[in-house]
Amino acid sequence: MREEPGIPPTGLPVDEELPERVGVLVLGGGLAGAAALLAAAEAGRYAVLLEKTASFGGSTVRSAGLSAFVGTDEQAEQGIADSVELLRKDLLETGGHVNDEALVDLYCDEQLDTYRWLKGHGVRYGHIHAASGQSAPRSHPTDTTAMLRALFTAAGRLGARLVLGADVKRIRTDGNRVIGVLVERDGESREVLADAVVLATGGFSRDRQMLERFAPQMAQALLAGGEGNHGDGLRMAMKLGAGLRDLPHIKGTYGIYHEAHHGEDGTGILAVYKGAIAVNRSGRRFVDESIPYKALGDASLAQPTARTWQVFDATVMAASNDEVPIYDFAGRQRAGMLEVAQTIEELAATLGTDPGVLEDTVADYNARVVGGEPDPWGRVHLVGGVGERIPIDTPPFYAQLSGTVVLATYCGVTVDTSMRVLDVFGDPIPRLYAAGELVGGFHGAGYMTGTSIGKSAIFGRVAGRAAATEESDLEW
Repeated sequence: MREEPGIPPTGLPVDEELPERVGVLVLGGGLAGAAALLAAAEAGRYAVLLEKTASFGGSTVRSAGLSAFVGTDEQAEQGIADSVELLRKDLLETGGHVNDEALVDLYCDEQLDTYRWLKGHGVRYGHIHAASGQSAPRSHPTDTTAMLRALFTAAGRLGARLVLGADVKRIRTDGNRVIGVLVERDGESREVLADAVVLATGGFSRDRQMLERFAPQMAQALLAGGEGNHGDGLRMAMKLGAGLRDLPHIKGTYGIYHEAHHGEDGTGILAVYKGAIAVNRSGRRFVDESIPYKALGDASLAQPTARTWQVFDATVMAASNDEVPIYDFAGRQRAGMLEVAQTIEELAATLGTDPGVLEDTVADYNARVVGGEPDPWGRVHLVGGVGERIPIDTPPFYAQLSGTVVLATYCGVTVDTSMRVLDVFGDPIPRLYAAGELVGGFHGAGYMTGTSIGKSAIFGRVAGRAAATEESDLEW
């Protein structure tokens, strides 16, 4: 993969020293942390964000930058028919109806206002695409680096500050409520007092030991996500008795290049959503390619070697879009990550599939598409409920050997609709809030594209606003 992405501190409201006391203390420098910081600052509180690593961005800057919103200007401009009711239905169905419906409703209720809030701070969105779990196109792409810079800068104008290299080790309590944190920085330990703490520390996609403990089914998956995603916030919350949710549903993302490569930005590609098929090393299809890419990841991991091919043609290549990393097929070709051939027979020889198998697989797929016959794997659309199947018949033909990567864990602490962290009995842990990837309950058993970035902004904003309402007991 490429070197670790991140946003340097240049031009941002960064302090070199740790504060002694803070109104709202936010842990984690991704989108959830940025939204919480700005919301708390807008509420008039002195807000400070601590980031463990040497740069900002977390998993946000490693993502495809897609947000799932409904009722937007961009949807209207593209003539897309969508509704909050359909969004809610898709979220629950994709989540296997084991989601926390209160959090799903919170997302639906807050998403349009949050979208307008983001645009009001200068965030801009591009052409909307359909993606997994969506009955209508609602994936809004944006430049995540520019988005975070805009939010941090806006918070700085209101007096908020950022601190890098601040490794929080424990959350401090007075026996009843949270009163601050213990931080290691520059080889020293210090306590920072706070009226409220917001955990936005991400998940544990980089921590093999935690994955082995909670998600042994990911043993053959590649690991990515934010550089600091080792479960720090989750561990600290667990020490205080936080409840946990959705750990059995940790999944990997399909489509990443099968080995480390300078052209891999960490998101992979999903040519399957533009018309490709997925085949195993023998050359046989093994899945309905239109299902959510987390489920595709599970299906691919179950195949021999846990690596499979995305096979497509010039028609799919023509749909390449460099604004959306998962659809930047041409970029993959330029980077030398695709196998290319003028015929399916030549491609099969290059891939080393079993004799005649890939040829028969593509021929059968094409015949069923052209003849309008049912697909043996149940595929009806290109992705979710959008797009009609197309034959793979226009040379040249392409293939990428694809693996499954744990980019995010999408599980974690239980929260209420104010983003207060709840203990194992369902009671709030006073003055502790959470947002972003380490929150459990929202996604349930599955993941709709765009709801990770969307949730981070929406729930981060809610957490920051709620944390700002805590009365101060500090001496200023």
